[in-house]
Amino acid sequence: MSVDWLELEKIARAWTYEAAGLIKKSLANPIHIEAKSNPDDLVTEVDRAIESFFYHKIDQTYPEHHFLGEEGIAEELNSLDGTVWIVDPIDGTMNFVHQKYNFAISVAVYHDGVGMVGLIYDVMNDELFHAVRGHGAYVNNEELVPVKERPLHESIIGLNAKWLVQEKNPFRNPLKALVRDVRSIRSYGSAALEIAYVAADRLDGYISVNLSPWDYAAGIILLEEVGCKASTFRGEHLNYLQKSTVIVGKPRLHKEMVSSYVGEEL
Repeated sequence: MSVDWLELEKIARAWTYEAAGLIKKSLANPIHIEAKSNPDDLVTEVDRAIESFFYHKIDQTYPEHHFLGEEGIAEELNSLDGTVWIVDPIDGTMNFVHQKYNFAISVAVYHDGVGMVGLIYDVMNDELFHAVRGHGAYVNNEELVPVKERPLHESIIGLNAKWLVQEKNPFRNPLKALVRDVRSIRSYGSAALEIAYVAADRLDGYISVNLSPWDYAAGIILLEEVGCKASTFRGEHLNYLQKSTVIVGKPRLHKEMVSSYVGEEL
């Protein structure tokens, strides 16, 4: 059965706005916080409630579709065959807890491994970054133009400064060299938003040593519509079923960051 991706995007957009309303309501009450893999890997009951909201909406509307989410409400997937929704209910949970700002809902829909619909919604700023494959990328219905290249020394990249000081990080020295050579770095605490900012020409690139598929799945669809590139540090295709190094950027900048910095053998 063929899917009308533009119609599906409208439905996903409506659900995203509805979920954002639930998140805003939750901010009026104390938030229960837990740590997952480490003390800085936070999850709240709001994360779980919003993921459950999307899972049930999708299951009721598209029972033949599959679901991949951060909080594990659905069974683990072993492939991207068929139509798969990849959802991060709150990307930037630490910001959500500490700032009540700078966090996003990220929703991606892939079909047989190809990204078809991507939504990243900055809840508190009411900014929706959205794209349907082959139809361009937008911010609140305003189309994003293909990005303009800047040389590396004039570029601003998104990067968590912790990667520069953690001794166990094998990429620390290449990243230090890159930070030395670019104009500046920024860290907003939400991978989805920072990738969306690259698509919107607010950043020139974004780098992370360790991201999960729901952090970048929607953003990659935005990037492809404006001519940006995304890969692992080695320049390989990203795997949407496991964690990975991630580097995104404008084409020439992406190539230079991979070939001259993080892609070198360590």
